[in-house]
Amino acid sequence: MTVTLPVSLDLRSDATVVLEFHLDRLFNQEPALATADHGTTHSRQDDPVAAALKKRVESAIALREIRHAPKTVQAPVQAPSRKLIGTPYKFRVAKGFPLPVLSADFPLTNERVRLGQSLFYEMRLSRSNTQACASCHNPTFALADRRAFSTGDSGERGTRNTMPLFNLAWKNSFFWDGRAPSLRVQALQPIESPIEMHESLDHVIAELNAIGSYPRRFEEAFGSKEITSERIGIALEQYLLTRTSFDSRFDRAANGKGALTDQEKRGFELFMTEYDPRRGLKGADCFHCHGGALFTDHRFHNNGLKDEEDYGLARITGKPSDRNRFSTPSLRNIALTAPYMHDGRFATLEEVVEHYDSGLFHSPTLDPNLAKHPREGLGLTVEDKAALVAFLKSLTDPKFAD
Repeated sequence: MTVTLPVSLDLRSDATVVLEFHLDRLFNQEPALATADHGTTHSRQDDPVAAALKKRVESAIALREIRHAPKTVQAPVQAPSRKLIGTPYKFRVAKGFPLPVLSADFPLTNERVRLGQSLFYEMRLSRSNTQACASCHNPTFALADRRAFSTGDSGERGTRNTMPLFNLAWKNSFFWDGRAPSLRVQALQPIESPIEMHESLDHVIAELNAIGSYPRRFEEAFGSKEITSERIGIALEQYLLTRTSFDSRFDRAANGKGALTDQEKRGFELFMTEYDPRRGLKGADCFHCHGGALFTDHRFHNNGLKDEEDYGLARITGKPSDRNRFSTPSLRNIALTAPYMHDGRFATLEEVVEHYDSGLFHSPTLDPNLAKHPREGLGLTVEDKAALVAFLKSLTDPKFAD
């Protein structure tokens, strides 16, 4: 919604507008929002809570003050110029998707994307020259690999399930535990990991320099023939940023270009329905963590898996409150990326649905939206579970299943 406030501003100088948000005006009015005759806290048709909140917000936001910056004479600062190298890449965002924050230091270009694609399939990034990034991120499995754990260049088995690689422009941390702050940083770590590609970046650079086409392509992408680990990471990042997914049957139905089956529609209804037995609502409650156009909130949650060895985010932060919290994957293309969870423990979507229905392990860090469910489970019927799986399969983008 939009709240309009009467404000007189002098736009000829810098100013700061300070607003107040009065929670008491929002909640401490009669009738109370939590009374039994009101609806849920999640808006749905004819739900009076949403209407009451909208009305109260109008009076809850108020202007406190306008602070004018002191007038000073300052010489203009020249921003450092960066000559665009290459041809700008046209990054497409689907209707209904939030706008991503793309890198400003190295804008997307066709030349860097093509270089990154070549590096993604380059076997010389591994010690034995037999593995590429694509070996564990198969394009036909939404850039995952259909295995619980991948096997690295030296024959060692990985410790976590391979994550799919699409719609990464909307993420700001990477890996199951979020240890990489950017995609370009993430892209380099598997190269030097002893249980993955088991190579050194210095040796990779030497090998690429020995191939005549690569120095020329680095020059086309970056302006000089120099090959560095930073440039390798940026090129891989740019290619991966172009792996977007928003053309599933669900998307086409939402855009009026197709239709879901009655079973899929029922699954979507369950997916988006809050578990609230007080009002007779017994949904699957999936939307809290997997809502929105991306079907993920990109946050870290403890989703009720018992794991005494891998503590997820807590291994990075050291905080007990982060124990067993892992990055929430997108549910787009989920039918292509089995097995599921950070350790690949579930082989099918049916097993995943069963886990959320009645298999949660209750611990102090269990996500509150799951902890509120009864210990005996949500009580989904066989038909409900089948409908959920059918809906999840409608999220498959054909270009990731070729």
